Amino acid sequence: MGGATLFDKIWNAHVVLQETGAPPVLYIDLHLTHEVTSPQAFQELRRRGLKIWNPDRNKATTDHCNPTRLGPDGSEHGALIYADEQAKSQILQQEANCAEFGIDLCGLDHPSRGVIHVFGPDLGLTQPGMTIVCGDSHTATHGAFGAVAFGIGTSEVGHVMATQCLLQRKPKTMKIAYQGTLPEGVSAKDLALFTIAAIGVNGGTGYAIEFCGEAVRTLSMEGRMTLCNMAIEAGARTGMVSPDETTFAYLKGRLYAPAGEAWERAVAEWRKLPSDPDAEYDRVVEISLAEIAPMVTYGINPAMAIRVDGKIPDSAAAAAPGAKDEAAFRKALTYMGVEAGRELGDYPVDSVFIGSCTNGRLEDLRAAAEILRGRKVAAGVDTIVVPGSGAVKRAAEALGLDRIFTDAGAEWREPGCSLCLAMNGDFVASGKRCVSTSNRNFEGRQGPGARTILASPATAAASAVCGHVADPRALMGGKS
Repeated sequence: MGGATLFDKIWNAHVVLQETGAPPVLYIDLHLTHEVTSPQAFQELRRRGLKIWNPDRNKATTDHCNPTRLGPDGSEHGALIYADEQAKSQILQQEANCAEFGIDLCGLDHPSRGVIHVFGPDLGLTQPGMTIVCGDSHTATHGAFGAVAFGIGTSEVGHVMATQCLLQRKPKTMKIAYQGTLPEGVSAKDLALFTIAAIGVNGGTGYAIEFCGEAVRTLSMEGRMTLCNMAIEAGARTGMVSPDETTFAYLKGRLYAPAGEAWERAVAEWRKLPSDPDAEYDRVVEISLAEIAPMVTYGINPAMAIRVDGKIPDSAAAAAPGAKDEAAFRKALTYMGVEAGRELGDYPVDSVFIGSCTNGRLEDLRAAAEILRGRKVAAGVDTIVVPGSGAVKRAAEALGLDRIFTDAGAEWREPGCSLCLAMNGDFVASGKRCVSTSNRNFEGRQGPGARTILASPATAAASAVCGHVADPRALMGGKS
């Protein structure tokens, strides 16, 4: 027998019960809750007369329905503009549910509010060795810390709240080993899109993916979170990175992180988590980074991605080796309003969105600001910047990033999911193109008929300046 993987170590340590022929019962260290997938779960608890098993292991925030515009007086909370009454009612219901069941809620009045996969790490709630769940597919983000983190359905949300456990079938393990390093101007978002294009949107189905190699080790925690966040777009159950000194430095001193002697003990345990040198995986994929560059999508799933300076493929087979559905490929190009053999830079963009649980952290905003500093957004390009949390917003404003954005002609917003999924009046009109730092470019994701181009914060900012999809490397290191 070989050694154990990072995933196996954590999973096996959390199995409470394993009966023959049944999925194991898994203990859950942290359950994160937002307003969209939880109301039915709370209602089921009421119906059955159940309480929260361990309120301290449950944390909540509002994010999907958060309005991100302030009223004319510029004040907080009371002047937030709701464009959608249903969104408002969901937030009010979340407040009532958490108050009734004793769950700590970082609501609209809370300084730490924000996108759930940003606020958790902000506070140090996310730690190595944990099992973490949330009624949201991009819970894989937290795997960047060396945790087993995955999304669950609404019925499972209620089960976890009532028992702090979950019936869960164990996925297989996959190691993605990157060969090479990331060149200047290439980000974690580019690495994620490059990977999905290489293995396909179903390439990770049924697997927990561990990302390995020098390219991963040199990423910041923000970058690792971006990479793990996008693992879901390759079909994976979760994405993971082994904890190391970068992880520990990020966590030290955060509100919920251990302190003093408890910190030293925790780090000593966390150092045992990385996969053993002789660990056995169900599948190993090696990906060369020799040809990596800033990446952009041209179609209607994240695997339909090319280099920013590349040409749109002329067939399904050219887009994805082994692909046979030529009709679906052509339909995707028609939906996006693009032609095979052309560059995306040939087409104008109408809007730019910088934010989301994928790229709404301080590092992401700094990358965009470096491109926008001293420049102006092109005429007709509606550009909004939405910080991922209250903490990110305050940090960005302390650095003056908000002024860089507004001086460039972009709009600086309050924390929330916003244009990632077309909430509270933030949507892209039918037939219009948006360069977005979010994670999904499906048909209608940013509004009915919207055409979404996924990109890094730097590429999004460069596209805002140029008025078309643009290579950020041309705008780095000076004015042009």
